[in-house]
Amino acid sequence: NQKEATNDMFSWLGTDDRRRKEPEVFQTVSDGLKKLYKTKLLPLEENYKFHEFHSPALEDADFDNKPMVLLVGQYSTGKTSFIRYLLEQDFPGMRIGPEPTTDSFIAVMHGDTEGVIPGNALVVDPKKPFRKLNAFGNAFLNRFVCAQLPNPVLESISVIDTPGILSGEKQRISRGYDFAAVLEWFAERVDRIILLFDAHKLDISDEFSEVIKALKNHEDKIRVVLNKADQIETQQLMRVYGALMWSLGKIVNTPEVIRVYIGSFWSHPLLIPDNRKLFEAEEQDLFKDIQSLPRNAALRKLNDLIKRARLAKVHAYIISSLKKDMPSVFGKENKKKELIASLGDIYKRIEREHQISPGDFPNLKKMQDQLQAQDLHKFQPLKPKLLEAVDDMLAHDIAGLMILVRQEETQLPNPVVKGGAFDGTLDGPFGHGYGEGAGEGIDEAEWVVARDKPAYDEIFYTLSPVNGKVTGANAKKEMVKSKLPNTVLGKIWKLADIDKDGMLDDEEFALANHLIKVKLEGHELPSELPEHLVPPSKRKITE
Repeated sequence: NQKEATNDMFSWLGTDDRRRKEPEVFQTVSDGLKKLYKTKLLPLEENYKFHEFHSPALEDADFDNKPMVLLVGQYSTGKTSFIRYLLEQDFPGMRIGPEPTTDSFIAVMHGDTEGVIPGNALVVDPKKPFRKLNAFGNAFLNRFVCAQLPNPVLESISVIDTPGILSGEKQRISRGYDFAAVLEWFAERVDRIILLFDAHKLDISDEFSEVIKALKNHEDKIRVVLNKADQIETQQLMRVYGALMWSLGKIVNTPEVIRVYIGSFWSHPLLIPDNRKLFEAEEQDLFKDIQSLPRNAALRKLNDLIKRARLAKVHAYIISSLKKDMPSVFGKENKKKELIASLGDIYKRIEREHQISPGDFPNLKKMQDQLQAQDLHKFQPLKPKLLEAVDDMLAHDIAGLMILVRQEETQLPNPVVKGGAFDGTLDGPFGHGYGEGAGEGIDEAEWVVARDKPAYDEIFYTLSPVNGKVTGANAKKEMVKSKLPNTVLGKIWKLADIDKDGMLDDEEFALANHLIKVKLEGHELPSELPEHLVPPSKRKITE
């Protein structure tokens, strides 16, 4: 009885359950996350004004929401076209052009009827995860809409289109709201951030650098698309790719290289078709990455809650430390200035005292700026109970939820993103790799290996066959000449020895050589032998 076992397993979760008769039971991961957040993390956040400094409180919709993909890029890099390409249909409010056309944040979501919901209505809808965006004020809400439409892709993910990032000072003045802060808000809540670059306009403006820096701490969610790559020659493309990696390396501080997908993500003919194969392979990789989002959504929410809890703990230490050093009566203003100036030393002290990694601390300069407007005297002193609750959550409850995440994953009916461009290349002759490698000859009447069989037969008869078959040892001498590793040759042997008698007849030997050729040409070997590769005389055996 699996359900009872599950309930027993989680009976130790929950707050103060040692004193309570009824232990807490979480039915789903999102239920568990909501409860843990409200009972253990939120009290700490509220006590130390976390929401004023870092990020508004989380709502139920943040935990229940579909995975979201955030598209970020300079104007005219093809963000809106990319969404159109994935959905294979226009969405309400969409505008495409060479000039900066998208001047709003557009949340493209699933709905039964097509339509646009304006920002002010969006932020009062409790079912949508956008309520806390009202903090950014009217200047932002007038530039925020939700486009709803019944599209199969949107049944499993939502996509957020952002205004094109301009170059220079212009937008800082004209936007009227803190663009980087809004992006940071989204970055915290989305599952994937896709940065789009245009292969033949590769300047990274100052604002774009700022934006990418605002996505710090979310590098694990970032993927990069080098779009419009069909508009330049191969040699130039290599240079552009190198230049992009170099520029990104300076802005994104991670030791790992960020994954860059190269292609042309719109439904027009390729201008320079030389790299078609490369674009197809890259597109498949990107699609697989996006398609895996629903499966990993619970894990991502868990991960983000842990990140948030760690930041909230550090924040509590900083605030309580400032409170402790404030005088109770005289000289408050001077002491405040002094404390803000020496915040870096306070960080170092907290780091030592509580063994906290320097990577968990908020940005020093930003924190100093925010403290200017605060009355440090009104801050709360350290309350060990609040911190213990968060430590308990990180040490025990999260581990329990991890097990539940794994269980939910196994029970989900293959939750991948379907529809739109994701279905376009699944089946039929335009599927990735169709008719190539092991798939060569898939729709031909004749056995494809027969073409080269005369050449293979010549080798076969030099290996002194007995009763029309060569032994494993003799076949091995010939097969190792390919210089392929034994693990690969062993797999080829398994696929080619169809009757499993430990020897190869002339047809099986020809098949083994055909598979060696497939591998040497850089294709993957199939895990099972496809029907069209089975030798005609052996087709009865496999049926």
